[in-house]
Amino acid sequence: MPDTTSAPATTLPALPALPALPVLPSPSAQAERLIELGVHRIAGLSAAELRAFAASAEAPAAEAPVDGGVLLAVHPDRAPASALAPLLRREDKAGFVVTDMADVDHFAPLDTVALPDTPLYLLTGVDRGDRMADWSPDEALPALTAEARTPLLLTEGIHWVLQQPAVLERNHCFMTIGSRLRKADGRLDARTPALWISNGTGRDGRERRNAPKVGWCWAGNRHTWLGFASATDRRTV
Repeated sequence: MPDTTSAPATTLPALPALPALPVLPSPSAQAERLIELGVHRIAGLSAAELRAFAASAEAPAAEAPVDGGVLLAVHPDRAPASALAPLLRREDKAGFVVTDMADVDHFAPLDTVALPDTPLYLLTGVDRGDRMADWSPDEALPALTAEARTPLLLTEGIHWVLQQPAVLERNHCFMTIGSRLRKADGRLDARTPALWISNGTGRDGRERRNAPKVGWCWAGNRHTWLGFASATDRRTV
């Protein structure tokens, strides 16, 4: 876990805008990428099923283009974060989940996140949330809700980086606060998942320096290098 700084929720800092991220590949190109990585097998789907879904998403995308494109995602019940994280790559380093997050697959969608009840679905308007860097998760969630945006799940964030590794860059990484762990008493665990780049320190190990990393931060803490990934909608074809 990185160094953290806790701060009261007062006036939230506004940071300068960064260059726009590249448009996502077409759904069919994304499907081929997932097939190449073997995600269809993890999800118990055939390559043909994945290609058929992507093809059915092509026509609506062409008729009504979405800024930035659409992200193809596999339902987390079919492809959990623990199976997806090792598929991430940066500088030939494989992605990993931090050692103190062995329960990563128990992080489930918040009650306010409406997830399609299908193996495959699309996200529109995906954004890294750089403007919210140096906000805490507790501050960012109501702000996203007020903007009619939905926070990304951890698995959705991994899917995004699988398709566009460049969205994960030093000093500009992101949290996926749509996924939270609920305790036995019904309260939320204070950990919030995030994706960033390992410095190769501590339990990460020097050999993992510059590798993509699935970790967590406290819900009440701010981080200058973490935005809050979100989307405008989730939908089936």
